[in-house]
Amino acid sequence: MASGVDLGSSSESQDPYERLGIPPDAGFEEVQRARETSLKAAGDDPMSRARIETAYDAVLMGRLRERQSGTISSAAVTASRLEKQSVSTPSTSPVNNSALLTRIRNLSLPIPRLNSAGFIPSLSLVEGQGLLVRLIAGGIGLLLLLAAPTAVDLVLALSTIGLFISQVKRGRRPLGALGWSLALVALGLVLGTVIGALFATQAGLPFDSILLEAIPAYLVVLAGILLLL
Repeated sequence: MASGVDLGSSSESQDPYERLGIPPDAGFEEVQRARETSLKAAGDDPMSRARIETAYDAVLMGRLRERQSGTISSAAVTASRLEKQSVSTPSTSPVNNSALLTRIRNLSLPIPRLNSAGFIPSLSLVEGQGLLVRLIAGGIGLLLLLAAPTAVDLVLALSTIGLFISQVKRGRRPLGALGWSLALVALGLVLGTVIGALFATQAGLPFDSILLEAIPAYLVVLAGILLLL
């Protein structure tokens, strides 16, 4: 038999109080603090953490045995009872409710702000190739409107779509671009209706009333395509 092996020389046989760094008469709170401090010092080393937990359990069980044998002092009875509860229930770190409430109160949440730039447009003439493309397309639309008055609805619809695309390309959000496109079309139609009513009594005009109302609306939309940012 290998009875000559001295298990007591193993590091596992180290006195649990010595491993936790506390005196044998340490109170329950001191034992708890020593355990937490030792676990933090052990870091993620599983062997060291297991030795600390083993020493902690040994201290608790020793206290229970002392109480059962009557050798424990009366001053330690309350601490022993707390130790027994700690053995019967999993040990968890105490929750600091005040610290938790402080963190919740100090939690920084984003404050929603209305960006006026997203609603109120600014005017800036398109530059470069974009300006040339818009002028050519606008001229074609105007010629089509004059040459084929029956295509008024189609020309206004296409110009409104062009206004929407122009705003999106220049950085406006789609919802805002849609709203301002419809607003300019409505403004142009109202302006065209007023102009048509002013010239309704005059005879010999080269344009019919529908075309007379559509041209101001088209020009307003075209101005928006060139300037609205």
